[in-house]
Amino acid sequence: MRAGAFLYPWDVVGDPDAAARLAGLGIQQVTLASAYHSTRALTPRHPRHRIVTARHAAVLYPPDPARWAGRALRPATQDWTAGPDPFGTAARALANAGLEVHTWVVLAHNSRLGAAHPSAVVRNAYGDPYPWAPCIARPEVREYLVDLAAEAAVRPGARGTELESCGWYGLAHLHAHDKTAGVVLSGAAQYLMSVCFCTVCAAGYTRLGLPAREVRAAVVRALEPHWAGARPAPADRAGEWAAVEEQLGAEPAGVLRTWRDGAAAALRRQAVGAVRQAAAEGFRVLLHADPAAHRCGANAGADPAGALAVADGVVLPCTGDAAARAAVLGPFAARPAGAGEAVVAANFTVVSGLGGSPGTLAADAAHAASLGANALRLYHAGLASDRDLAAVRDGLREIGDTSGTGPAC
Repeated sequence: MRAGAFLYPWDVVGDPDAAARLAGLGIQQVTLASAYHSTRALTPRHPRHRIVTARHAAVLYPPDPARWAGRALRPATQDWTAGPDPFGTAARALANAGLEVHTWVVLAHNSRLGAAHPSAVVRNAYGDPYPWAPCIARPEVREYLVDLAAEAAVRPGARGTELESCGWYGLAHLHAHDKTAGVVLSGAAQYLMSVCFCTVCAAGYTRLGLPAREVRAAVVRALEPHWAGARPAPADRAGEWAAVEEQLGAEPAGVLRTWRDGAAAALRRQAVGAVRQAAAEGFRVLLHADPAAHRCGANAGADPAGALAVADGVVLPCTGDAAARAAVLGPFAARPAGAGEAVVAANFTVVSGLGGSPGTLAADAAHAASLGANALRLYHAGLASDRDLAAVRDGLREIGDTSGTGPAC
């Protein structure tokens, strides 16, 4: 089972030992950020710094001026990692250490873009904007994301890409100093708070046969019990959508599902198509995904058959217990016709401080393989402590087959 780890360029740039240390883990691939959102990251082994503050979403390479000239929506550049092309510098070092480099491209998660262009973002049923969440149904947003995908994915030296948040983003954000946990929101309520009512989405609901004001009213009514402190029983992915239908009613839920699924599928199709057009033959395109199509976020909801019809595979969130893994991997276990050697990568958090369990990596990976996973992703090699990395090294050694067999990923 091939294993790859996530990494930021600033984990490598300025650290002459980083690439060899990573290769020594027993991984074959690094998924290296080329377009990323704002973050504050620990760098526990870097000889020059311990904290990197990426103040805003940015590309980590020099964007093509001709591609973006005269456009309102365009990627920002960065100044927190040395050099004009941090991605390229890190990618060369990793490749020289024998590691295959793939790009890590974050799409519909960009607070800077939303702050500069408030008309382009998701607006909830109460009219509140989500600056971090560009509305993917808007033509100008989709055009921007598709072009960003093509440019940020196909960087010199990259053998493939992984597209994160290639779909709807919503309420969940982990914004700086978040204060949103005062009311416990179920999965259904998280969805309802993520539904967009910008002008484009409102017009879309109306065209599908239900006036947007009625859809909005239904969402507001469904959310009222949550503000009063109702705590519905937790539900699995299928149960979440059943709860949405029960709380909204079949007709509003159906309109939302049709509109939002259509917008997400269009973005996936166009983004992957643009990457393929820009890339050489054999370039692998994976989607960070969740099998529950209504879910929003970094692992954007996607019907398994639809996702594997356009991409070469998926990266799925598998941190948690056996039941959680089964719920995510199960729907992808039966490959749809034509999917061939699709990559189904189980993504495990291996940072103890972030809730990961590096010490059980071998057992967790074996369970994932029994559910149809054929690759591993480890989040995140740059953030992990020395102890966590030692556990990863031991786990991969126990797994044994890290020689590159199975589908390239």
